[in-house]
Amino acid sequence: MNENEIKTLEKQLRRARRIAGEQAMELHDLVEDGLPAAYARLPELSASTYAACEDWDKARKALEQAQQAEESTA
Repeated sequence: MNENEIKTLEKQLRRARRIAGEQAMELHDLVEDGLPAAYARLPELSASTYAACEDWDKARKALEQAQQAEESTA
């Protein structure tokens, strides 16, 4: 991987982290302010938060692998 590809992966990781954080805040707000009345939103919001965290983890692992590959070729 070259430096530009690693920078792209870093950007993707930052974006994934932001999205996961936003989802987590939305879930937190539901728990704090919406429950028990808005309990029907829990499955959908939980699933989207979980998916966002999975995307973050995939991006983190991809960057980590790229950085390790870059170090091994340097």
